Amino acid sequence: MRRRLLGAGADELSYEIRAIVKKAEQIKALGQDIVWENIGDPVQKHAQVPDWIKEIISDLAKQNETYSYCHSKGVLATRQFLANKSNSLGGVQISPEDILFFNGLGDAIGKIYQFLLPTARVIGPSPAYSTHSSGEAAHANDHPITYKLDPANNWYPDMEDLYNKIKYNPNIVGILIINPDNPTGRVYPLDILKQFVEIAKEFNLFIITDEIYVNVVYNGVKAYSLPEYIGDIPGIALKGLSKEVPWPGSRCGWAKFYNRDKDKDFDKLCTTLENAKMLEVSSTKLPQLAIPKIFGDPRYPDHLKCNNQKIGQRSKKISEILGEVKSIYFNETQGAFYNTIVFKEGMLKQGQKLQIENPEIRKLVEGWTADPEMPLDRRFVYYLLGAKGICVVPISSFCSDLMGFRVTLLEEDEGILESTFRGIKDALEEYLG
Repeated sequence: MRRRLLGAGADELSYEIRAIVKKAEQIKALGQDIVWENIGDPVQKHAQVPDWIKEIISDLAKQNETYSYCHSKGVLATRQFLANKSNSLGGVQISPEDILFFNGLGDAIGKIYQFLLPTARVIGPSPAYSTHSSGEAAHANDHPITYKLDPANNWYPDMEDLYNKIKYNPNIVGILIINPDNPTGRVYPLDILKQFVEIAKEFNLFIITDEIYVNVVYNGVKAYSLPEYIGDIPGIALKGLSKEVPWPGSRCGWAKFYNRDKDKDFDKLCTTLENAKMLEVSSTKLPQLAIPKIFGDPRYPDHLKCNNQKIGQRSKKISEILGEVKSIYFNETQGAFYNTIVFKEGMLKQGQKLQIENPEIRKLVEGWTADPEMPLDRRFVYYLLGAKGICVVPISSFCSDLMGFRVTLLEEDEGILESTFRGIKDALEEYLG
């Protein structure tokens, strides 16, 4: 082309959670059945949306008004409903005008980073969720800036690492918290969340919380929402329908703005996001109309409780299978749909392999892993895919120096769940010797 089309940040746009599917499809074409442990889609893993929720959506689809435009910020009655739910938690209060709808949280995340100055950085956790780390890095034309989560300490954040990176990088303007966390499944206690706020207050930062899993908790823990601990710090809480209903195909997420009046620059960011959505004329209407009807239904709390209990039981089963493997760090999860398994230092080496019976698949995997510069956890993931047909995601692709892989806790079929994780255990033992 006459001039270069893309900035350096385009190279940061990667999503291994989906990219691994291309490899799995090649192996599937050679006759290997695939167990999809790469992505958090409950419906794909045999979850059933309750009939009463389907009936709500069906009834709305029959109403002519459902097909019209709605306000670009979102349906007013739905924003009022969500503001009331937020205000019932206590803490910082908001109005419907402090809520803005997006076409899924991916849209929200992309727009938040898009309108920041390239030099204004948001520090996030590592291992990172790819949508956040890639979007933030792409806007800055640089690598993402992260603080460490420690697998040897229940995946809690390394607050000293966070503090020092903020102190010595004046370009950092915000802190990202994912709670419950993806990919680790950790739910942060209130005292840790308050430490984030103290750091933000000291350095005059805002906070972003990704709370898509805030109602997906189990094993006796509570997940706190941003208004319960943010105090007078400006912040944005991100929520959506995809995980807890579950309705990932709805592409419906929303942002809640807290303490807009505390900082003029933060208020201007919120206004800019609102103006950007105004240019789209209308937000996605059908799922918004369904929100008060689903969340306000007396059956919804029992729906959440039942689903969370099942996920908690799966976390226990996975712990039974993998918890005693000595070569890995294993932490039983408390929230979200995921567990991140990390290899202890020195366990991964060049040349390690799994036996693959199918010669075509073996040749394919050997070709993929021939690059000596390939991260060693990705090498294991490719061999696991070829030998066992289990599709997981390497943790090195989550903007992390750690070596490991992420699995889901979504499989509803108990037989498939057990065989999958016993297959992973067998693979670990064979691969590591």
